[in-house]
Amino acid sequence: MSSTDKVFAGSVPKLYDEYLVPLIFSVYADDLARRVAALSPSDLLEIAAGTGAVTRAVAALLPAGVHYVATDLNEPMLAVAKQRQSEDPRMTWRQADALTLPFEDSAFDVVCCQFGAMFFPDRSKGYAEAKRVLKPDGTYLFSVWDRIEDNVFADDATTTLGKMFPDNPPLFMARTPHGYHDKAVIKADLERAGFKDISIETLTAMSRGPTAEYVATAYCQGTPLRGEIEARDASKLQAATDAVAQAIQKRHGSGPVEAKIQALVITAWP
Repeated sequence: MSSTDKVFAGSVPKLYDEYLVPLIFSVYADDLARRVAALSPSDLLEIAAGTGAVTRAVAALLPAGVHYVATDLNEPMLAVAKQRQSEDPRMTWRQADALTLPFEDSAFDVVCCQFGAMFFPDRSKGYAEAKRVLKPDGTYLFSVWDRIEDNVFADDATTTLGKMFPDNPPLFMARTPHGYHDKAVIKADLERAGFKDISIETLTAMSRGPTAEYVATAYCQGTPLRGEIEARDASKLQAATDAVAQAIQKRHGSGPVEAKIQALVITAWP
């Protein structure tokens, strides 16, 4: 993972929330929220909350009296999440590193994390921190993206940008969001952290955008892929976005477009 892969700054958080969340995150946020709500937690911790896609979905399903702490490493992302969420006495927002959580042992019934584990520099250490703050009978519930070939728009964008920058292709999507999908590796990382009972489920859905341009903007300007493009040639951000849009339109048609997305949902118990 590159040092820039975790940089969600400038206009990226706003574009991420406006474009990418409805494109690929919302459907999985709703699923994760239902799973969390079914566990009826009294104390809930969310790691890597981003701009709050899961937070909003979970909060809508939980009763009064729940203590819900939402964290993220990136303060600009958390600021968008706080702005999007209406005032809620159940909520606490806190900037936090998943590898050094600022909470006491056995503090939460449930720890959840949507599409954040791929960004952990040391995944077993991050999982061990989740286990530490879980109550002995608690549940760790998280998701990661499956391989890039099963996430078609991300693959389209990566392939197109590889042709545009053949000497130094921007590989953020393949390297990090879609770079941690081996079930055996995930299970081993969790076991190394002390989890004993682990379930991994493959969940396929459809990603839908109103136009190919919308999809291209989501990926090229609403993720750290933007930084990779600008590092190669800052003047070519719009040209890169246009090239990805044209490739998606050629493959998926004009007007509204849709393509397969796929993720792994992991449930682990101490």
